Amino acid sequence: MAEKDSLGSGLVAGEDGLVRPTWAATDPLLRDYYDTEWGMPIRDEIGLYERLSLEAFQSGLSWATVLRKRPAFRVAFAEFVPDRVARFGEADVERLMGDAGIIRNRRKIEATIGNARATIALRDDGGLPALIWSYRPVATPAPRSPEEVASTSPESVALSKELRRRGFAFVGPTTMYALMEAVGIVDDHLVGSHRRGSSGVWTT
Repeated sequence: MAEKDSLGSGLVAGEDGLVRPTWAATDPLLRDYYDTEWGMPIRDEIGLYERLSLEAFQSGLSWATVLRKRPAFRVAFAEFVPDRVARFGEADVERLMGDAGIIRNRRKIEATIGNARATIALRDDGGLPALIWSYRPVATPAPRSPEEVASTSPESVALSKELRRRGFAFVGPTTMYALMEAVGIVDDHLVGSHRRGSSGVWTT
């Protein structure tokens, strides 16, 4: 097991020699997610709609909780294909409220269905990927400690506002910043982590 914060600044050197933040250092699920997914570019509609949905469900909870339930979420929400989710009705909401495999929050479930419809509506105006990626900043942060990692940015505030205008829900600035981190729009890997700069979007 990795020694907690063995390098200082919120970083840990694992037994494999790779340096990770403390949150990704011990739990195998989080470590694999960090090593293979977090911060890698997602530019397709289904991928972004799924991440948008899961980030909304994560609000107020831990990401580990959502990640452990992700397989059940994918089954419950038709693999996050917007065209399929957009057809969900009240019977589906009740079905989902009875599904112990997911996070049973009626407002978040209804928002996920509504967001599928909003995603479809965006296709006539460039689509969800183009809209989300248009809020990429001119430079990415370069945090050297967890304390330097932001929770919002001017871009996440603006993205939140635009998505709300387009009919999306549960897309607050903090949730949108987490989305931007997760899909590579910003690189918030700590300086010194083995993943820093790995997305190909940013080189610093």
